[in-house]
Amino acid sequence: MAGIRQERIGALLQRELGTYLQREASMRFGGHFITVTTVRLTPDLSLARVYLSFMPVASAGSPEDGLALVQQDAFHIRKTLAGKVGKHLRKMPELRFFLDDSLNRYEEIDRLLSDD
Repeated sequence: MAGIRQERIGALLQRELGTYLQREASMRFGGHFITVTTVRLTPDLSLARVYLSFMPVASAGSPEDGLALVQQDAFHIRKTLAGKVGKHLRKMPELRFFLDDSLNRYEEIDRLLSDD
């Protein structure tokens, strides 16, 4: 169960990361449309697990390709984000990016339930 501070910092990181990724997607991330679905922080606020969702775009590659591009640029993303949220945190958490497959699981469950 996450504490109030974890939730507030997670929401702040989610908002700022979403803005950054939307603004920089065409130049840095191959044109992928990226959405930050969840940010989960460890209790000591040293690690943030960031779950990303990729909308299919014809010119962009697979979601795994987009995730790889984001992971390659993780240091720059963390540095940029630290400049924006530095007033709220003593130390910027390390960012780890994961592919959010909850929509795929939802579609699979929906398909299984509708096969009746």
